Amino acid sequence: MYKHQKAIIRNFIFVTSLTIIIIFSMVCFKDVTNRSESIRAMNHLSELILDYRRKSGSVPAESYVDNVRKSLEGSVRLGKIYYRARWITFESSNDEILAYVIKEYTPFFLEDGAIVLRLDGRVEWLAKAELESILADQQSVMELEVLGKN
Repeated sequence: MYKHQKAIIRNFIFVTSLTIIIIFSMVCFKDVTNRSESIRAMNHLSELILDYRRKSGSVPAESYVDNVRKSLEGSVRLGKIYYRARWITFESSNDEILAYVIKEYTPFFLEDGAIVLRLDGRVEWLAKAELESILADQQSVMELEVLGKN
């Protein structure tokens, strides 16, 4: 092979490798941004729900959450909100899950999980298995029937 041909092959391999690395980095960056924006939107929702609870003494209905969701910054990145207000009672503890959003990511960087809003207003990230375990303890038979999981 001539020197010129070797240089072309070497440059092609370098540019291809660099392109793959950049694409991988952009996908990972997108997932991290999506997750942080979703957490920020859930924190904003938490503030609105806590304010509603202070004023009315109970958690808002799902229709309220649907209406305020439009005003949340980053709400587009949230996805489907599973809101559990109808299953919250006066005896429910502050650790009860009030709302959650399931997030699935590319398998090589961030693990799948959920952004969870607790009854006391805390927002946290839970691994998928941990969420399923907590929900199994908290969900009633009636809730499972309504969700079609029974």
